[in-house]
Amino acid sequence: MKRIVSTDDAPAAVGAYSQATETDDLIFTAGQIPLTPDGDLLDHTDVDVQTEQALENVQAILSEAGAGMDDVLKVTVYMTDVEKFEAMNQTYETFFESEPPARSAVEVAALPKEVDIEIEAVATK
Repeated sequence: MKRIVSTDDAPAAVGAYSQATETDDLIFTAGQIPLTPDGDLLDHTDVDVQTEQALENVQAILSEAGAGMDDVLKVTVYMTDVEKFEAMNQTYETFFESEPPARSAVEVAALPKEVDIEIEAVATK
């Protein structure tokens, strides 16, 4: 049975999507961009700052669902410039210090609100 996950500790969904959906065993987050819960867009900051905010959003959503970053099974990182991968990865690593999840990193032509990064996760409960 699908349940909707919603928290004020991450940016509100602004379209026909939920911050996350969950079943008894899995949590699927929507892609998170570097937007603060207060609505401040970090679009003109370095990719490490954008990565940190996107992952903080993922973390807040997972927390609302009763999970944490250690429960993440798979992450997909969308980047507008794969040349910034190393800077992204240095920040990313701080959220997954031991037993990191599987990950895909994909370069895309553009992302919502002209940000450099969007991150989504699948976690277990």
